[in-house]
Amino acid sequence: MSPEFSRRQVVKGGVVAAGVAAAAVASSTTSSAPAYADKKKPHRPNILLFTIDDAALETLGFFGGRRGITPNIDRLASQSTVFGRAHVPLAVCQPSRSALMTGLYPHRNGAEGFGPIDDGVPVLNDVLRQQDYLTGILSKVEHLAPFERFGWDLALWQDDLGQGRNPAKYAAAAADFFARSKNEDRPFFLMANSNDPHRPFFGAAEEKKQFTPAELATTATPSAVYTADTVKVPGFLPDLPDVRTELAQYESSTRRADDTVGAVLAELTNAGLDDDTIVVFFSDNGMALPFSKANAYVQSTHTPLMVRWPGVARPGRVDKQHFVCTIDLFPTLCLAAGGTPPADIDGRDLTSLLQGRHQGDRDEIHTVFHETSAKQRFEMRAVSDDQWSYIWNPWSDGTVSYKNESMNGLTWPAMVAAAKTDPKVAARVELFLHRVPEELYDLRHDPDSLVNLAPAPGEDPAPSVRAVLRRLRASTEEWMTEKADPLHDRYVAEVPQAS
Repeated sequence: MSPEFSRRQVVKGGVVAAGVAAAAVASSTTSSAPAYADKKKPHRPNILLFTIDDAALETLGFFGGRRGITPNIDRLASQSTVFGRAHVPLAVCQPSRSALMTGLYPHRNGAEGFGPIDDGVPVLNDVLRQQDYLTGILSKVEHLAPFERFGWDLALWQDDLGQGRNPAKYAAAAADFFARSKNEDRPFFLMANSNDPHRPFFGAAEEKKQFTPAELATTATPSAVYTADTVKVPGFLPDLPDVRTELAQYESSTRRADDTVGAVLAELTNAGLDDDTIVVFFSDNGMALPFSKANAYVQSTHTPLMVRWPGVARPGRVDKQHFVCTIDLFPTLCLAAGGTPPADIDGRDLTSLLQGRHQGDRDEIHTVFHETSAKQRFEMRAVSDDQWSYIWNPWSDGTVSYKNESMNGLTWPAMVAAAKTDPKVAARVELFLHRVPEELYDLRHDPDSLVNLAPAPGEDPAPSVRAVLRRLRASTEEWMTEKADPLHDRYVAEVPQAS
């Protein structure tokens, strides 16, 4: 998707965005003049932000996936502080990224689905621009809207980068951008977005349907290609032949995303910028298969967040205590760049956690869902802690059927076919399609969220979960009050708080 004006003009000369949002950020800073107005520029670290698209945390080797699938990401993890309890605020591409770039939950920034951020909401680039950062984005450009608001100095679309699936093209673009940063004597912010392992997966029939032969020829073959007999089937999916075939395609695409990360990191090293660059990595949501992407399960939002920050983040450390969210990156990066984030945001600075210290009130995480890429509304609210995960599905009425892109490809048809003779698969198919108003899972004993312990409407909860359910319902209501969630009053009316 291209803007009305030429993207080539953006690539060559840059576009400067201005307006209400920039003014809002400027008014919130302690200095009326940007830092670069001074003759002596304060030091500002470069920022390299990687996202990969639709990658499940449990696929990556460092996080328990099969060894060898993601060697470059695993190496980066060993050099970083890794957050074992990191989540995106919701599990679908564009609103996940919009939340990152605003530090706000979707209903607070206006981008609940595949639409623009509201006018007047400051974005990360507003703060970075005041600090004279050179800003660039590689692919997924259309997933931060409106385009003009971000004022990218460099913007390359997916078709400039082998459909977002060619590591060599990413490396060349990154190398040029790093050189430009040096030549202009400006720190950089580069958002490098791999389209892998988003559908169409490598080797899938969908590739030929989505890409023309010429487009497909610009993509790259992964450095390793996997087969159905070696895949690791996640516990929330049935182990069926077609599921394995699709997972092999997905794992191959994940390997190509890893190739892209490695290629860009190699150029950073070649430019001699490793010691002066904050490197952030995460996935925008879980895998595009049933019960993951575009839902509110733990496997939907759990993300492999890692930060390599020389002199600040403790390398090789895994924080297994604190629940964090990618909206926390907004204030963290603003402050790292010498700017001041707006006061009224939902994210919290992660710097002290990166240094190995403690932050209170991080013993649970609230996540949401609003709208699919097809603009169908399936509202969900969830809260998870170190043992329990609770989900409220106000759309579930027994008749409305859920639908999203995860039902494309091989896995969903295989599940539907197996459901005809397998009662367990049939129950999973039914749950995926229609859900129930409330779901409650004991993650310690049921990490794949297979056994719902919440009561059916009108029934009392089992004594063993009554106190847990009361606590998580109260936490949900409190969060919805604090964040002015538009569905708050409905939640209070429909959910028995005192059960």
